[in-house]
This record gives sequence, structure tokens and C-alpha cells, in this order.
Amino acid sequence: MIIARTPFRISFFGGGTDYPDWYKENGGAVLCTSINKFSYITARYLPPFFDYKYRIRYYQREETKTISEIKHPSVKQCLTFLNFKDNLDLVHHADLPARSGLGSSSTFTVGLLHAISALQSKMITKRELAINAINIEQNLIKESVGSQDQTIAAFGGLNKIEFGGVNEFNVTPVVASHERINLLEGNLMLFFTRLSRTASDIAGKQIELIPQKITQLKEMHLSVNEAISILSSKQSIDDFGRLLGEQWKNKKMMSSFITNTEIDDIYTKGISAGAIGGKLLGAGGGGFMLFYVPKDKQKNVKDKLSNLLHVPFRFDHTGSQIVYYSERAD
Repeated sequence: MIIARTPFRISFFGGGTDYPDWYKENGGAVLCTSINKFSYITARYLPPFFDYKYRIRYYQREETKTISEIKHPSVKQCLTFLNFKDNLDLVHHADLPARSGLGSSSTFTVGLLHAISALQSKMITKRELAINAINIEQNLIKESVGSQDQTIAAFGGLNKIEFGGVNEFNVTPVVASHERINLLEGNLMLFFTRLSRTASDIAGKQIELIPQKITQLKEMHLSVNEAISILSSKQSIDDFGRLLGEQWKNKKMMSSFITNTEIDDIYTKGISAGAIGGKLLGAGGGGFMLFYVPKDKQKNVKDKLSNLLHVPFRFDHTGSQIVYYSERAD
């Protein structure tokens, strides 16, 4: 039996420049971190006592005799990609809901690739995990997704990820003191809007509009280095929050599907209660809202948004891991 644990992520700056349609020509960069909320994949060889070979359990349950019959697109394509031939019993659990703007679909794919590779007794690097997950989601499933979610889920940590060139991506940990990172971490608040959406649909609209949004995308790209400069200097850490607010203004200009009256109301309430800045995470339309809030204002913001679920979190520094491994008993 194998248990793979893979983190969800928060993207601060540069989102939108990680789509291949943009970075293949222009280059791209994001500043993002993995967090201590995880997706768990349990995989084992299914005993040969059933009239099916594959038992897949997520929010649905599938029992099939062939891989081609599996409905879950990531499971089907990952097993095909890895040339998996044995019987399989697969279970998925997660700390956070799907379709929430924290990279859940890519976290699932990375964790699944990791678990099945381990079940096959294969060691796989973080770079291989990310590259394979990107290939499966973008080329095999043909989803409208960027490349940051798979990369941060595999590598973990607070990183600048640059996209483009022969290496496809480059991961560079943010160099800042523990004091600065802890201060940033302590000033972030995460709220679940309870609004769900399919990220690929919204992202598809954004990709179509890329030729019309060059100015916004270039500004988003530049904001990555500006944010890192704030973290690595003695500049007020509150400037990070202000920059988040500017990023949200740019993001809203990318597509009419990114925000709505409910999301705008949540943001307005958070700012009026003392948040310095914030943004909706993920492609847009729902999911989680992130605010930068000084400690002395956090109770005000929590009270103002009491109808929403506040989700405390910490940064994660591990990436996808095999947390349990037991060899097959023949």
C-alpha cells in the first residue's frame, strides 16, 4: 500500500503568465507557495476476488474491468501514461474542497502520479512529477490549465517559478529571513466563499483573450519581482498586501468571468474591515479569497465576514511526498 500526500497552493503574483499560450512567446513567472492543506491518494493492488480490476473512490465510486472504462479523466490518463497493468484499489481524500482555486485538480494529478509510480517501485523526481502532470493535464486531458499548479504541488515551498525556454520551468526558493516569512504568513487570512466553479472553463476564456490583455499580463509578470523585493528587503511588509490589491485589479480586467457581485462584496467588506489588500485565488468565479490583514485588524475582518468559513493555514515546504509505503505481499 502507498499513501501520497500532496499540498494545495496559494498563488500570490503572476497568475495568467503560466499559460503556455503566453509564456512560450513571452516568458512567464509566478510567486506562489504550497500550504499545509493536503490531498491524499491511497493506492494498493486490488485483491483478485472481484469481477472488476479497478476500484476508484473519490466523490464518486467507479468499478471497471478496463482502464478505458474509467470516467475520471486524470485517473484514466495517468494509468495509461504509466502503463499500469495490475489490479488497482485507489482512494482519494482531501483537506479542502475541489474547484476552489487552490490547484486541487493538479494536486490530485501530481499525487496520483507519485502514488502509482511508487506502487510500481519507481523513484520519480519532483521535476519529473511536475513535467508529467503538466503533459497529462494540458496535452492528454486537454484542459485549459496553466503550469504553476503542477509545479508547486510537486516541489512545495515559497518559490518564484519562471516559465519558458528549453527547461520549460525553473523553480527558485524565495530568499528572505524567517522573521519576514513568518510575518507574511501571520498576516494572511483565507476565506472560503462557498462559490464553486470549473476552473478550466474560466481559464479557457482567459486564454482566448490573451492577445487583448498584453498590458495586464506584463504588469502581472513584473509584480513577481516587486513582491520578492518587498520580502527580501527592509521595506514595510504591508506593501506586499497593497501589491496584492493591485494584482486583483489587474486580474479582474482579464475576463468578465473572474468576479461577480458576491465576490466583489466579499472583497469590499474585507477591505472596509481593515485588510490592506487581497485577491480571489485561482482562475476566478469562486473558491477562496485571500486577504493580507495586519494582526490588530484580523478580528474585525473575521467578524465582518462571519458568514464565510475562515481557514487558518501555514506554508508548506515539502511538496508531494510518499508518507506510507508497504511492499506488496506475494
